Amino acid sequence: MSRRPGKLRLGLSLQHAGYHAAAWRLPEVPRHANLDWQYYLRSAQAAERGKFDMIFFADGVAVRENLDDREVLARTPSVVNLEPLTLLSALATHTRHIGLVGTASTTYNEPYHIARKFASLDHISGGRAAWNLVTSWSLGEARNFGRDTPLDYDSRYARAREFARVVHGLWNSWEDDAFVEDKQSGLFFDPDKLHVLGHQGEHFSVQGPLNLSRTPQGRPLICQAGKSPAGQEIAAESADFVFTADHSIEDGQAYYREVKGRLAQHGRHPGQLLILPGVVPIVGRSEQEAQDKFGRLQELIDPKIGLSLLALLGDLSAYPLDGPLPPIHDYGEMASVARLIEQRARKDNLSIRQLYQAIAASRGHRTLVGSAEQVADDLQAWFEAEAADGFNIAAPYLPGAVDDFVDLVIPELQRRELFRREYEGTTLRQNLGLDYPEHPRSTPTHADH
Repeated sequence: MSRRPGKLRLGLSLQHAGYHAAAWRLPEVPRHANLDWQYYLRSAQAAERGKFDMIFFADGVAVRENLDDREVLARTPSVVNLEPLTLLSALATHTRHIGLVGTASTTYNEPYHIARKFASLDHISGGRAAWNLVTSWSLGEARNFGRDTPLDYDSRYARAREFARVVHGLWNSWEDDAFVEDKQSGLFFDPDKLHVLGHQGEHFSVQGPLNLSRTPQGRPLICQAGKSPAGQEIAAESADFVFTADHSIEDGQAYYREVKGRLAQHGRHPGQLLILPGVVPIVGRSEQEAQDKFGRLQELIDPKIGLSLLALLGDLSAYPLDGPLPPIHDYGEMASVARLIEQRARKDNLSIRQLYQAIAASRGHRTLVGSAEQVADDLQAWFEAEAADGFNIAAPYLPGAVDDFVDLVIPELQRRELFRREYEGTTLRQNLGLDYPEHPRSTPTHADH
């Protein structure tokens, strides 16, 4: 099924020196890049030059790697990184159009904190903020917040659903035109347009109101990245866009139908939720140039790091690297991700070494290696087959891979009339083509949004 031109959406995921596990070892990647906000600004501005919808930062509140295995830990640059909201606030003042998506956990935060922080970022940026809602599953995170074990799966997601509802409620504390600021009368706000939340639930007791007005885009957007049934349900109820990981058009179509099929029970329609699979593109002016770039990265993978990337499947160190993946009996807390990794190995008959090389290149997403035309062909196929509304481009290394995509792939997508040439609006919501969220207790006044 073909779609109208110019509607493909693009996010850019910026992680450490890049998504490839060996990216930091490239000579052109600066030392200390993880902690240099201007390093990320360089990529954010390149994305804005390419008219990307948004940039995205993943996050966790712990060193998730095994602290007892110092030999692996010492080869892992992801042990240090900047806190996303602080970083995005800095980037907001040096960009004008690009959306700003940061990760924050519902397990080790409180709803009032999250509502206030993301509303503040939305005000600071002029309406470009989005919250990537995640739950925290790792033991390291639990131990950083006074727990001996992580919350179990059902508890994490039950808390997350209520958390999202409370945040939504706090963002609706004030109607759009509540603050009259009439200097002559002395009236700062209209008291009839203040709504106190008064939430009492299983996990949270939150009075409100939020001590911030409605934001430039009504409220910050919400992103969700879980593939589990509980994650899909949160997405259907609360999210504006979803980051996902699928490796075939058929799997992408199935996920697309499944998630969008859940919307009606929450009073929503399919256009209110965008599905953005992750893709790791390594682009060259020719296929051979792209393969050469990819090969250079693959040669830098340390086998110890490779095995650590498969830790969700258990300890594989006793098995031959060039032998098959053994049977997996315990998928742990990240079961949906672990099953995807195992399915990939079984489907493509990969050895343990080949599997970790694939994971090192993409962190579980699809890797596209080729010319601009080949990459654009793939993205167009997924988009037109309704396996995606757009893509979360996970840059394999920074900033070079961002420049390659902007300089080579974006013009090809524009030539095919699949992507914008100019931003449509000033807010992330407008650029994504999402409706303005009218306040539930006010008369609609934003029909043009």
